Amino acid sequence: MALILFILIVFVVAAGLFWVVQEIAFKGNWQYFIYFLIGLLPFYITTLSLVYLTTGSSSLVGVFQVLKEAIVLLALFSFIFFRKNIFEYPFRLQSVDWFMMAFLALGSIYLVLPLGQASFINKALYFKGMLIPGIVYFLGRNTTFNQDEIRGLFQMIFVIAIGAFLVNLFENYLLNAHLQQYTGYALYNHAINDIDPTGNFGLTWTFETQAVTKRLASFFSDPLEMASSVLMGFAAGLIWFLTSKKEYNWLYILVMICSLGSLVFSASRAAFGAFFVMIFFLALVFGLYKLIAAGFLSLLAFGVYVIFFASDDFYFFVVDTLTFENTSSIGHVVEWLLALDSMIGNPFGIGLAMSGNAGSVSDELRVGGENQFLIYGVQLGWLGMILYILTLTSSVILSLRVFYRSDNTMDARIAFVAAAVKVGLLLPLFTANAEMYTYVAWTTWWMAGYSVHAYSRLKVEQRMMLG
Repeated sequence: MALILFILIVFVVAAGLFWVVQEIAFKGNWQYFIYFLIGLLPFYITTLSLVYLTTGSSSLVGVFQVLKEAIVLLALFSFIFFRKNIFEYPFRLQSVDWFMMAFLALGSIYLVLPLGQASFINKALYFKGMLIPGIVYFLGRNTTFNQDEIRGLFQMIFVIAIGAFLVNLFENYLLNAHLQQYTGYALYNHAINDIDPTGNFGLTWTFETQAVTKRLASFFSDPLEMASSVLMGFAAGLIWFLTSKKEYNWLYILVMICSLGSLVFSASRAAFGAFFVMIFFLALVFGLYKLIAAGFLSLLAFGVYVIFFASDDFYFFVVDTLTFENTSSIGHVVEWLLALDSMIGNPFGIGLAMSGNAGSVSDELRVGGENQFLIYGVQLGWLGMILYILTLTSSVILSLRVFYRSDNTMDARIAFVAAAVKVGLLLPLFTANAEMYTYVAWTTWWMAGYSVHAYSRLKVEQRMMLG
């Protein structure tokens, strides 16, 4: 099974790489890098695991590891090379641009500052993890797609959402095991990331609940990444459902059902909370106040079920979660307190690669690590955390403005998904190093950049009309 999957994945990656390099390097279609990322990132860790399981070569794994960054950088160089008027490029900077540039500039300063105990190599690797999403945003900021190109992008998102659920069904009802138990996930983590297998399934604790039931991840790296990623599938399905002809609605309903199904299989409390936050946000955006009332009644009904009808195990599971007496919840609180203590004692930060769960962060040096905001606060100080929050907030605000004002349905759809998912990810950002979920994080940063570009065009058109 592993060998067949390895051959299939290598063939697909090679074909996709051949196509995207031709488009970017020889035809100047640097914008098409986003298709390669959407096609690769959901399967990234599964691909690396299968490569190591089948070949045992860490060097070959390294080649596959750098593909995503290499394609982003190739797209950047292609953008510069094929733009003949690069020195006459009009800069119409919006608030998101300023905050993003300030955040990355601060990170670059901390890269060279002799601050913290991490090595320069680890700092550089960590800064790369900050810089690449910034470049993805920049490329999205300069992209203009036609309707067919945007439709193709969303179709890929739909296929991934449906495919993830189908793999979940296969894992749960036919395989009766995690897919990762057959792809070499634990072996890859041990050999490449120096992480020993843990938990009752020989993977990591993330793949199981406290009741020792399976938390499935489909082809994603872990259940938490899948749970965050399917939020994007649901938001995309919803906006197409609301803005398409009725004869096509069955497809978008299927996408939303599959996204919800994967959310259930992930058993992620943060993602469930994020889903309701996103639904509440969408209800406000569309003025669907009956949806808010329905959501409140659903929560009330859930509370009644837990108190009067649920089993004792489920009752105490919910109570312990809400009161932070659950082991996982306690772990989050401890990490938050450690991070806050560090930020109070070191308001200007303690340096890059000193917090978070990225591979460049050594366990013996790590301070905090289960809250994306505090992770940046520990490393870059209060200023770094505030700049990150301002970048997120302004990207949501400008995306919403595009959604409300644009006459271009495709632009409005991208802006809607960007705003909805960035808001939906707030809870996962509070409980995890969620910027590491590259599929949903990088794709939505691209969408945010694309939306800001559309916003700039709207402002220019507005000035022309007034002038």
